[in-house]
Amino acid sequence: MRTLLIAAALLLAAACSRATRPDSAGAPPAPLPGGWTSPLHREHPLTGRIWDVKAGRFVDAEALRDALAQARFVVLGERHDQPDHHQLQAWLVQSLATGGRKPALAFEMLDVGQQAAVDASQSRAPGDADALALAVDWAGSGWPDWSLYRPIFAAGLEAVLPIVAANLPRAQVRDLVMRGPEALAPELRQRLSLDTPLPEAVEQAMRQEQDEAHCGHLPKEMLGPMVQAQRARDAHLADRLLSAATEPGGVLITGNGHARTDRGVPAQLAARTPGQDVRAVGLLEVDPELREPADYAASFGAQSLPFDYVWFTPAVPMEDPCAALLKHHKK
Repeated sequence: MRTLLIAAALLLAAACSRATRPDSAGAPPAPLPGGWTSPLHREHPLTGRIWDVKAGRFVDAEALRDALAQARFVVLGERHDQPDHHQLQAWLVQSLATGGRKPALAFEMLDVGQQAAVDASQSRAPGDADALALAVDWAGSGWPDWSLYRPIFAAGLEAVLPIVAANLPRAQVRDLVMRGPEALAPELRQRLSLDTPLPEAVEQAMRQEQDEAHCGHLPKEMLGPMVQAQRARDAHLADRLLSAATEPGGVLITGNGHARTDRGVPAQLAARTPGQDVRAVGLLEVDPELREPADYAASFGAQSLPFDYVWFTPAVPMEDPCAALLKHHKK
């Protein structure tokens, strides 16, 4: 039963994203020529707008593009099954690959064990996104349908960007959760800083986040291991982006949970490369009860939004994750 519960928790952990009058600033740009795909809350006053968190003001898409172009590392968050998020990510990738710039394009959705398949596919069928999907068995990966992610991969391949498999293999994450950091090789454990305790406030916040994400069904003794798994993924994604970076840097496609600046991949990058410009974009669905950007900070357990920029989108219906976890638990 414990093993089944861990497996269910890890499946849900892959979905690491969270759940003023409109004007031209921040309106949907070229990536959505046919309008929004998401059906819910299109008329919300924040829909389509971009919030500069540090400056405390709205900016337009071109200003965001220009700001990201100045960064060495860009982390683009998402809700994994959100089609508009992927269309906006594809537009940003296209924008960052202009003028001969070729940043590395890394994906949380691919683990390092798949890099050989990615490289072989690019060698055999350069520019063919569908061939890459077959090479990595996307259909059997457990990630949302390939049609959602295809625009991002197609944008990267069209620009001839290096495609980087960035995540830890699931088997290693499972071993980490079940056996602790000792399950990993000492060099990897040290590189991921898993032997370094978190500040107590951060540890408690992450434990609470894991508890809520798993609907209170996780045994309390599993909360610490799940926090370790989250830390390991953040650190590994950062390391892969660093090691694969080209002269212009790198772009990471990942869930909003990994994209947060306070303790996610951007924080890991900042710790590893002091002085390098790292910028993170959270793509967030609007909520009819939340009318101002600052209202969304609480959903991240934070005083302020943990991103450099937030791009607000309409929403898609979401299956109750607690019902899904309970279903796995009963099995």
